[in-house]
Amino acid sequence: QVQLVESGGGLVQAGGSLDLSCAANGSILRVNTWAWYRQAPGQQRELVAQITRSAVENYQDSVKGRFTISRDNVLNIVYLRMHSLKPEDTAVYYCNADVQALGRETYRTYWGQGTQVTVSS
Repeated sequence: QVQLVESGGGLVQAGGSLDLSCAANGSILRVNTWAWYRQAPGQQRELVAQITRSAVENYQDSVKGRFTISRDNVLNIVYLRMHSLKPEDTAVYYCNADVQALGRETYRTYWGQGTQVTVSS
């Protein structure tokens, strides 16, 4: 069984920084693409950033130059470093991963439990 466990988040003033991390736990053979999504109240969940196994990164336009996604393929952890935070970054942030579990031939998508990020003006 595979679980994604998030940590980080919290309350920060505009212009500040926060770090998020997400660890994949369980019987894992490999993690393919990691991603961070966010969902603000009353809005749809949106992709913030993703990183492939070969470390190719992709960002939503609104966070380019402010957020950095990275990964550790040995520990099966993904990070999201957020700088110059704005009130509009306030949302619940979810990690997402395509995971191949031990004994499985195919990948399955898993989600973290979500962590709140609140940016005050």
